[in-house]
Amino acid sequence: MLAQAGVGRKPGWRAGPNGDRLHGQETGEHMETLVDILESEKFEKVAGGFVFTEGPLWHPDGFFYFTDVRDSKLYRMVLGQAPSLIRTTTGGNGTTFDLQGRLINCEGEGRRLTRTDASGAVSILTDRFEGRRYSRPNDVICRSDGTLFFTDPSIRVPVRERDVGEGAIYRITPDDQVHFVCWCEYPNGLALSADERTLYAANTRWNAFIHAIELDATGNMVRRRVFADMASDVKEGVPDGMKLDAAGRIYCTGPDGIWVYAPDGRLIGLIKTPEVCANIAFGGDDLRTLFCTASTSVYTLRTKTPGIAHPWYKVRS
Repeated sequence: MLAQAGVGRKPGWRAGPNGDRLHGQETGEHMETLVDILESEKFEKVAGGFVFTEGPLWHPDGFFYFTDVRDSKLYRMVLGQAPSLIRTTTGGNGTTFDLQGRLINCEGEGRRLTRTDASGAVSILTDRFEGRRYSRPNDVICRSDGTLFFTDPSIRVPVRERDVGEGAIYRITPDDQVHFVCWCEYPNGLALSADERTLYAANTRWNAFIHAIELDATGNMVRRRVFADMASDVKEGVPDGMKLDAAGRIYCTGPDGIWVYAPDGRLIGLIKTPEVCANIAFGGDDLRTLFCTASTSVYTLRTKTPGIAHPWYKVRS
């Protein structure tokens, strides 16, 4: 079901995450709604029977990767076919590619990031910063220069087992050196703006919001602000996985579904998902298939605007 904020309403109104009416600018101009950005009216369930799906990632050879976090499995899936098991992980969660096309996986239970090369060989990319173990690496993204950004929340790790007391965001340069970016209460999903100067970070607990972190050219934080407040009375679902489309809209999974924001932070609408959705990825040859990892299942939804392409897609031979 789609909670299409603004659909059928006069310009100047939009629907909030719980169906309440929120004021917009009553200018008489058209306010963008989910009808303007979604091609599909319903989700298609393409796989099921998992414990908790996560880590969706499109490979331009025509398939998706995704993880089953709680079953510690990494899968590969061609739409229309059954998923195939790639390997067992140690709590594998968020995924991305580096600029060589190697698969990067946050393995929370292993407190590390791993890298899988073309032959299938798995190595530890990083498991410590300045000698201290990470708490529970969660999500990872790649910048066009090959820098990787990843989140490391600490709250779910018992205090006595924490080497780092707070949640943090780090970056890994192409020479595999790790640098601190900023502290964050419970950093989860990440996304970059098209110009790569704004890093969006979902804060999952206890406050539900999206950070907009301004970066300098190196990748250090300049300043940050709250981009969107995602507080909700809905008990299931938290701010989690994020992706941007080519128009700069931010899609963030959260309470009751996928929250879609305009680049200026205005809530366009809430896409209600059949199950609690933890993460999303744009894929398909046109990057307009939204691949949704939602609890025990995987779903797809078609959009009118493609997602921002992973930088490896542009440099691969």
